[in-house]
Formats: sequence, structure tokens, C-alpha cells
Amino acid sequence: MNLQASQSSSTTAAIRSARLCRLCGAALHDTFVDLGMSPPCESFVPAAEIGNMEAYYPLHAFVCRECLLVQLEEHISPQNIFEEYAYFSSYSDSWVDHARRYCDMATDRFGLNSGSLIVELASNDGYLLQHFVRKAIPVIGIEPAINVAKVAIEKGVPTVARFFGTSLAREMVAEGKMADLIVGNNVLAQVPDLNDFVAGMKILLKHQGVITLEFPHISTLIAESQFDTIYHEHFSYFSLITIEKMARRHELKVFDVEELPTHGGSLRIYLCHSEENMRREARVDALRRSEFKAGLDMVETYTSFGEAVRMKKRNLLSYLIQLKDAGRTICGYGAPGKGNTLLNYCAIGTDFLDFTVDRNPYKHGRFTPGMHIPIRPVNEIDAHKPDYVLILPWNLKDEIVKQMRHIGDWGGKFIVPIPHVAVIDPTESQQ
Repeated sequence: MNLQASQSSSTTAAIRSARLCRLCGAALHDTFVDLGMSPPCESFVPAAEIGNMEAYYPLHAFVCRECLLVQLEEHISPQNIFEEYAYFSSYSDSWVDHARRYCDMATDRFGLNSGSLIVELASNDGYLLQHFVRKAIPVIGIEPAINVAKVAIEKGVPTVARFFGTSLAREMVAEGKMADLIVGNNVLAQVPDLNDFVAGMKILLKHQGVITLEFPHISTLIAESQFDTIYHEHFSYFSLITIEKMARRHELKVFDVEELPTHGGSLRIYLCHSEENMRREARVDALRRSEFKAGLDMVETYTSFGEAVRMKKRNLLSYLIQLKDAGRTICGYGAPGKGNTLLNYCAIGTDFLDFTVDRNPYKHGRFTPGMHIPIRPVNEIDAHKPDYVLILPWNLKDEIVKQMRHIGDWGGKFIVPIPHVAVIDPTESQQ
């Protein structure tokens, strides 16, 4: 081996040895899936910058042999991702309704009232806390994206535009603000310093308080090859097995869990201080047994995921090529983060999709990162009458098909890419 090759090999070995699990600190060696190089999924490109160079980063997920946390390295800081954010939760009617039902349930189950304090971490545009505000229950939202936090404040939802961790938690406790309920919906995955974040929740939580966290379930992600759920702002992917290990590290315990249909299959876990005498619901142990049955306690289950993803890519491209060869027109519906992972990994650009549409005005006139597909208002579908509409936020397919059922008037059909390529003819799906 020559000197240059030896130095290169040593550098690679050093990089690999420095790659450590963000939860338990063990060395990471095993690949979960490698989706190549991709731009940040929410970095929509303004028309004036379409010719500029974009930043690409590895989209390579690893699995820890010790705690089984699936994770990406932190190539982009949270400040760069979230300080101005393009995602507004309120643009999904079904997600707002999901939040409303949660608020009704939590109020009843935990006896929340005007003397309680609810803190939501990554509270976005107030989509959830607004329901507690209407019940006259005090709330504080914590949302680092300044542009999104501003919208929440305008709705009457008190919001702190900062990142959450032990520092902010201690400040809030010093001000007499301890939480009866801490809510974290789809935020745990977006935290690079997991231990600081969870330690902050421990500090902020009242003696008999409760934490609920929602996140995509790695079991469903694997079973349905939901590779597009992986993007740079999602640093971690969880099973109940891993969550319980995380909780024990911070003297918390899981006392309940729910399996939810949101985001293609999620968990809602309930945590309390480890010394509290909260009854452990039977469904916690039932789900744990289910995860063991699915092999989520074995690293081999995770390392076999990559080949399933490659097959999904080939199948989707084969179908789109078949349609284009037949002269069909295709557009997209939505410009979500998961859609941008799918478009970039599968190299689906304007050679396949003429444009995509989105309900969020922030994205109109911009282009998707990497593939540069133009993003237009939803009514552009009616103007162009495409033969097929590829639903990129496939987890909202029922809501979208219901909203856009009229494309069947001109013979239009929907394509759902995950968990497998499926075509929905709205004229046949009418009830």
C-alpha cells in the first residue's frame, strides 16, 4: 500500500471510529440505509436562485448495536434547519383534527384545568395549543422557527421562539413555570442532542406531571419500506425498545403507549417520573412483545432494510417510465419533506413531473430542493388537468383524494408511491 492510500485508509478509519450513538455513545458501524447525497428537504429554492449551487449532504442512516437507535449524523445544525421553517401544521386539516381530539382526551384523562400549565415543544403555528387556549387552560409553546412562532402568537398562543433543552428548562423552573403536561409531537426525531432534550423535560415536569411524545414508529417504517420518512431534519428513528432505554437513562418511565395511524404509523408514548406510581397499561408490554416478534431487538432486522428500499425505487421508476412512454402527463400533489427525499433518491425531476402543488403559500413560486420541480397553488391541477397526480404526502392520501376527487371528471387518477405503487381511480372509490 502506498503512503497516500495508507493515509486515506487511516482517515476513513478515524471518521468511522468518531461516529458515536447520540443516545448511548456506542460506536456506530452498521448501515440502516444509504440514500446517497441529498439537499435539506425543506430548503425550497426561490426562482431567483434556481441557477445557484445547492448544498448536498449524506442521507446515510446507521443503527446502534447497543440501544438500537436508528440515526443520521448531524450534518446540518438545527439552527440552519429550523430558524426559518417552511412547514406549517395548520395546512393539514386532518392533522389539526388529530390535535383537537388529543387535547380533548388529555384534558379529561389528566384533569387539566385553569390551574394547570401545558408546554408544547416544537409547537409550530399553534395548531395544537389553540385547542387548550379555547378551554382556558394556560399554555406555553416553544418553537425555534421565528417565522412560524410569529403565526402562533398572532393566534393568541403564547410562544417562546427558542430551542428547548436543559438551559431553557431551568430558566422556566426559576420563573415558577413547571408543566403538568409536556407535549412533543414529531419533535423527538428532530433533536440532535437527545440527552439534553430529555433531561430538560425531566427538569420541567411537575412531580405528578405527564409527558406525551408522538413519533413515526420504526416498526412500520421498516415493514412498509417508508424510506422517504428519512431526511436530514429527522436525526433519529425510534422503537418502544429504544424509548424505554432512553427513559431509564433520565429517570423517567413509560406507563402507556398508543399506536396511531398518523404519518404512516406512529406511536404516542406516555412518560412520568420513575418514582411516580402511575399504572403501567397492558398495551406497553403487548407492544414490546410485538416489537420482539418483529425482530426489532436484532441488528440484522435493520441492516437488511437497504435492499427493500432499492426495490421500491426500481418499482416506482418502472411505473412512471411506463406512463411517460405512453404519453401520459403527471404532476405532484404536495411538497413535503418526505416527498423531497423520494424525489431526490429516485431522481424524479421535471422529466416525470411537470409541477407539484401545495396548500402552503410560502412554497408557491419556489422549486423543490435538488430536483427543481416548480411548486404551484392547488388550482393549477384544475387548469392543466393531468392524467395522473403523484401524492407525495402519501400519509394524507385519504384527505387528498377526498379534496381532489373531481380529477376523475377528466379521467385523472392518483398514484400513491408508498408502501407500494398503487393507483386510485376517484370514480371507483366514491362512497
